[in-house]
Amino acid sequence: MNNQDKVKQLIDLRVQAKLGGGQKRIDKQREKGKLTARERIELLLDEGSFEEFDMFVTHRCTSFDMEESKFLGDGVVTGYGTIDGRLVYVFSQDFTVFGGSLSETFALKICKVMDAAMKVGAPVIGINDSGGARIQEGVTSLAGYAEIFQRNIMASGVIPQISAIFGPCAGGAVYSPALTDFIVMSKNTSYMFVTGPKVVKTVTGEIVTDEQLGGATVHGSKSGVTHFVAEDEQEGILLIRKLLSYLPQNNLEEAPLVACDDPIDRLEDALNEIIPDNPNKPYDVKDIIHSIVDNNEFMEVHRYYAPNIIIGFARFNGTSVGIVANQPAYLAGVLDINASRKAARFVRFCDAFNIPIVTLEDVPGFLPGTAQEYGGIIVHGAKLLFAYGEATVPKITIILRKAYGGAYCVMSSKHLRGDINYAWPTAEIAVMGPKGAIEILKSKEIKSIADPSEQAAFIAKSEEEYKNEFANPYNAARFGYIDDVIEPRNTRFRIIRALQALATKKDVNPPKKHSNLPL
Repeated sequence: MNNQDKVKQLIDLRVQAKLGGGQKRIDKQREKGKLTARERIELLLDEGSFEEFDMFVTHRCTSFDMEESKFLGDGVVTGYGTIDGRLVYVFSQDFTVFGGSLSETFALKICKVMDAAMKVGAPVIGINDSGGARIQEGVTSLAGYAEIFQRNIMASGVIPQISAIFGPCAGGAVYSPALTDFIVMSKNTSYMFVTGPKVVKTVTGEIVTDEQLGGATVHGSKSGVTHFVAEDEQEGILLIRKLLSYLPQNNLEEAPLVACDDPIDRLEDALNEIIPDNPNKPYDVKDIIHSIVDNNEFMEVHRYYAPNIIIGFARFNGTSVGIVANQPAYLAGVLDINASRKAARFVRFCDAFNIPIVTLEDVPGFLPGTAQEYGGIIVHGAKLLFAYGEATVPKITIILRKAYGGAYCVMSSKHLRGDINYAWPTAEIAVMGPKGAIEILKSKEIKSIADPSEQAAFIAKSEEEYKNEFANPYNAARFGYIDDVIEPRNTRFRIIRALQALATKKDVNPPKKHSNLPL
């Protein structure tokens, strides 16, 4: 064989590898409304930037006549490329090869790109579309999963890890995405569960479909497993590209600074009127977020899960920040189990990757009731408290309206090393709301008044006195717990100035192996 023949052989093998499980299976994949593993990578990465690894790898299994059925690449496409010119490592599972099932060599390919990403400090993006472990390989397949899990754990907080679920992801396969920072699922074509509908029916007698058990909508709203629910794969891939624009390459770097043409001193007069005069009336905190961030752009995370708290990424004068905001338009912005967990993990992510945290606070307290207490609200609420207290990144808090009781302490208060804490003039900072406080403080006097109208007048007067004395920002400001009471329309400018002042902040936690987070 001469050199020309050898080159031709290489080209032919590359063509063969790029066909995965063959044209028939590719057509089947497209009939389901799904892209192929390679099409997903092409869409995700900058054009022409993909450098592939291990195109010629094949499995080593000889059981069940497997040696007679081999495909180049063995069911996963791996390598590196760029997104907006920034290096990322990727793996994309190929459902056309043995249903995307994971073998020993398939796992080794994924481990190789994860190890390479850790060496150079670049994000890893995993695109999942797999039937699970390759049964024919037995324990070596399971070992492959565990090797990937170990790398997910070691990479946690070191490099951003993002998972896209664009097909089935079941059994042990679900734990790798669960260990990563963000999960994206596409509607109607993706699902995740530990045990499938058949096993569920056998064990519990419950009849349920793939979609009802672990579809994108379920995980986006009920379980909170997925952070983003995309209409289709194309949207999911665009979401990943956008998400990465807010993140640094690794834990030793800062997020990219973006040129900003939105004036830092832009005044938002509408904010002076946005808080209703009636403290029990809701408003949409997203209106405030959109009006103060650069170009009104806010990338919400976990949009459909625990909507009583809002989290997501935005920029202030080009600086990437994480925003945490109570949402008075849903459950009055109360903190419950799900909201506490949702916000705690987001705060910890931002802290791990040097992203400042801006907190917009309007919280009446923790949700009462047996369901919450039996569910462990004490421990789950402590997660958010712990996350804020542990975080060493710049922390800026704006109290918009209510900041009552333990919830005041939890939401990045001055006492949890909040760097700059502002309040609007509408802020009410107290142990509890006026109504509850008066019922306790003046219970004897209230009971002693027989006439209902006189009683109502006494309660109203007492509540007003309590409001004037306690439910305002000035009492906290007198103690220095609030750095300043600011005019709402100046909020954008004050946050940007605060971020500039805190750009060189250094805060250190005591040396330890790791903390014992209240899980």
